[in-house]
Amino acid sequence: MTNVLIVDDHPITRTGLGAILQTQSSYHVCGEGGTVQEALALFDRLRPDITLLDLKLPDGHGVDAIRKIRQLDPSAKILVITTYEGDEDIHQALREGARGYLVKGASHETIFRALRRVEEGAIFLPQPVNSTLRNRSSENLTPRERQVLSLIVAGKSNREIGDLLNIKEVSVKAHVTLILSRLQVTDRTQAAVAAIKRGLVHL
Repeated sequence: MTNVLIVDDHPITRTGLGAILQTQSSYHVCGEGGTVQEALALFDRLRPDITLLDLKLPDGHGVDAIRKIRQLDPSAKILVITTYEGDEDIHQALREGARGYLVKGASHETIFRALRRVEEGAIFLPQPVNSTLRNRSSENLTPRERQVLSLIVAGKSNREIGDLLNIKEVSVKAHVTLILSRLQVTDRTQAAVAAIKRGLVHL
């Protein structure tokens, strides 16, 4: 059973998402809130497996909530829900550690696909991705680096990547360092986000 916390200032949105999740017995809505303060209090008390979080909240910004939740639990899995695809706020949320985003009105299939991806430790971004980001230069990645990057997107650890590619963990670390440099990002989450948005890895 996957416990999901829903935070959105519109009760109708919370009710709608809750109704969708109830169609799958493997998901349980463990709590609902409508403000940043409620999000923090509920997360701290309930420790949900996944938090669905709106970025536009009446007492603060969802990005601040993400930052504070991840201070409580660095491994927190947060999926942003938003009205506007491509909003700059989404990019800030991803930089703070959100595991992806859903556009309000997404199909049931997309919602459950996103939840499964995030639950597995991977990143979820809807398609189609922004074409400008997709077309940024990526030709410097070697075939091996692309393999490693695909496994990073899949949520694999360095050790797991080494086992899957039959290379030493120290070699994986070296590849990851080069990938971060080539993509001009600072951590694995940002690398995964960049890979998907630029079309380097296809889900």
